[in-house]
Amino acid sequence: MGNTFGHVYRVTTWGESHGGGVGAVIDGCPPQIPLAEKDLQPDLDRRRPGQSKIVTPRKEADRCEILSGVFGGKTLGTPISVWVRNQDARPEAYREMETLYRPSHADYTYQAKYGIRNWQGGGRTSARETIGRVLGGSIAKKMFSQLVPRLSVTAFVRQVGSVVARLEADRVEAKEVEANPVRWPDAKEANQLVRLIERVRSEGDSLGGVVECIVRGCPVGLGEPVFDRLEADLAKAVMSLPASKGFEIGSGFAGVRMRGSEHNDEFYMDGKRVRTRTNRSGGVQGGISNGEDIIFRVAFKPVATIAKFQKTVGIQGKNAGLKARGRHDPCVLPRAVPMVEAMTLLVLADHYLRDRAQNDQRRK
Repeated sequence: MGNTFGHVYRVTTWGESHGGGVGAVIDGCPPQIPLAEKDLQPDLDRRRPGQSKIVTPRKEADRCEILSGVFGGKTLGTPISVWVRNQDARPEAYREMETLYRPSHADYTYQAKYGIRNWQGGGRTSARETIGRVLGGSIAKKMFSQLVPRLSVTAFVRQVGSVVARLEADRVEAKEVEANPVRWPDAKEANQLVRLIERVRSEGDSLGGVVECIVRGCPVGLGEPVFDRLEADLAKAVMSLPASKGFEIGSGFAGVRMRGSEHNDEFYMDGKRVRTRTNRSGGVQGGISNGEDIIFRVAFKPVATIAKFQKTVGIQGKNAGLKARGRHDPCVLPRAVPMVEAMTLLVLADHYLRDRAQNDQRRK
């Protein structure tokens, strides 16, 4: 239950953090889209552990294998199955968690719901599950490169703790984001953030923050006006990521301080195209994309696993204490960037294919 995302472009993820591997089945991708494992690997490399000194040191190559749905270098239109083997699993590091609930983790709620749980690294609740999402997002990106080549999705770290990047989203470029391990939009400030994360890790603690995402070149008309509003589906998508705690689009919560006369995005004609002079709607109006940049932000809590002693309870209902073991990120944000991009691409791919099925003849 709840392991599949999407309607037309559907992604089902599977696997546990310390099992044999993790992966996804992607259904609904159109046929004849060029696709190979080398197309998927770059995004997996951006998500993988061990990529820098400010993330978990778990050593995983995260090499993907396409098992089905591709022939002769092109998609068949049938389910695409891809998986990644787990190579550096150390379940013994989590033995204490077999009987103790980690604060702010899903240990207690899983046990209460199912009566059983995989305590080895959290099983399905581990961020390692997001490999399947990134695979689905990479395939969606490849699809868009053929069908809507102007569309691009770029996420970046907007805030770490109390430090906020000042660069406007429309000035952020992917190559600048990927040029530093924090995925901070301003390279001049990146080293300051690295030192902050390293210091907090040395104290046995963790940091949270905000990831911002900008979608450029999105077609007009994606999204539905009631329950499947584009911003609602984006919110559901990114709020399903581990450690996510908040979502806002466009002006977001800051918009409540404005009056309608300030907040409204006035229209004007740019040649034959309808444009807005401001973009406080964040590229979505009435649940439907309006062709402007889609800009939203996702808040991520401080990583729950910390190397400090904490009070908790055990499976027998007795008070206890523990100090976390294992290998964990002191700040999830750098690795959350490709995850946010992937979930955004899943939503856009699903709505694009739904719109094409409903309105293809009318738009020609």
